[in-house]
Amino acid sequence: MKPAAPAPSPSPLPAGRLGQRAALWLLASISVTFLAASSAPSPLYALYRDAWGFSALTLTLVFASYAFALLAALLVFGALSDHRGRREVILFALGLEIGSFVLFWRADSVAALVGARALQGLATGIATSAFSAALIDIDRARGALVNSVAPMVGMAFGALGASVLVQFAPAPTRLVFELLFLVFVAQAVGAFFLPETVPRRDGAWRSLRPRIEIPLQARAAVWEVLPVNTAQWVLAGFYLSLGPTLAKVITGVASPLVGGAAIASLVLSAAAAVLAVRDQSPRRVLLGGTAMLAVGLAITLAGVARLSGPAFFAGTVVAGAGFGAGFNGSLRSLVSLAAPQERGGLMSGFFTMSYLAFSLPAIAAGFAVGHFGLQATSLGFGAALILLTAVALLLMVRAGEPADRPARP
Repeated sequence: MKPAAPAPSPSPLPAGRLGQRAALWLLASISVTFLAASSAPSPLYALYRDAWGFSALTLTLVFASYAFALLAALLVFGALSDHRGRREVILFALGLEIGSFVLFWRADSVAALVGARALQGLATGIATSAFSAALIDIDRARGALVNSVAPMVGMAFGALGASVLVQFAPAPTRLVFELLFLVFVAQAVGAFFLPETVPRRDGAWRSLRPRIEIPLQARAAVWEVLPVNTAQWVLAGFYLSLGPTLAKVITGVASPLVGGAAIASLVLSAAAAVLAVRDQSPRRVLLGGTAMLAVGLAITLAGVARLSGPAFFAGTVVAGAGFGAGFNGSLRSLVSLAAPQERGGLMSGFFTMSYLAFSLPAIAAGFAVGHFGLQATSLGFGAALILLTAVALLLMVRAGEPADRPARP
C-alpha cells in the first residue's frame, strides 16, 4: 500500500502566495467571521418576532434552517477540498456567504429569513471542513488550536456585536449584514492569495456523494468522544436559539445586551479554556472538560429554577469552560489520525456529528416550549445533558489510558 503523503512543509510556498504565518492568520480570521455571522442573527430574532409575530417554535425552525443546510453541505461537500484543493473551496464558500447577506437585507418575511439562513448554513458547511483542514495542513499544532478557539471567539463577537447594534444603532437588521458584507469581501480578496496545501486529484464528483467519510484508523476515537461532544453542541444550540430569551426571563431585563451576554459568557469562557489547556494531554483535557461541563450545567439549572441571574451566568461560564476544554480535547484526539488527503473528510464527519447535536435538540426544545414553557423546558434539557455528561465521563474512565487498552484491529 502506498504510504500517506507527508504533511506539507512550511516552505517554500508558491510564488505570489501568502507565507505560512500570514496564511494561518487569514484562515483564522475567516473562521472567526464565519462563526460571527452565524451567531449575529440571534440577537435580531426579537426584532423579527416583533415585526412578524412568530412563535418560539418558528424561531427554532429558522435557526434549524441554518443548521440543516450546514449539515447537508458537510455531507455533500465535506471531502471536496481533498480533491479540488482548499483555496478553491474556500473562495466558493465566501461567495455564497456574501450572497446570503444580500438575502438578509431583503428579508421581509419568515420565509425570506429561512432562505437567507439556509444559504448562510450552506456556505458555512462548505467552508468548515476546508479551512479546518487547511489550518492543520499549514501547522498541525497551531491549526488544531485555532480550530478550537476560532468558533468560540467568532460566536461571541457575532452575538455581542449584533446586540450592541440592536441596542444603539439605527436599522440593525440591515447594518449588521452591511458590516459583515464588507469584512467578507475583504477576506475573499485575501483568500485569493492563500497557498494551496494539497494537490488536486481525481474523484471530485464521486466525493459529492453524501456520506460521512471518517478514516478507518480514526473511527474508534470518534466514537469515544461522541457522547461528550454531543452534550457540548446540544448546549451551544440551545443557547444560540433560545438562550437570549431565557436570559431575559431569568434576569427580568429586556435589553438585547442581556441575550448577547448569555451567548458570549458561554463561548468566551470556552475560548479561554481552550487556551488554558492547549499544552495538556488530550485525554486529561477531555476528562476535566466533561466534569466541568456537568458542574456548570448544575449551577445553571439552579439559576433557572430560582430565576437567579448571577447563578445562571456563573453556571454558563463554568459550563462554557467545560465545553471549550472538551471540544479541544476531542479535536486534538483526532487530528493526528488522518493523512493530509483524509483531513477534509475527517473534519466533515466530526462537524457533521457536532452540528446534528447543535440543531435537532434545538428544534425539540422549540416544540417543548410551546407545551411546557421556557423555564420547564430548560430544566428538562439541562437535566438530560447532565445525565449524558455523566455517562460520557463513566465511559472514558472505564476505557482507561490509551496505552492500557487492548489493541483494536
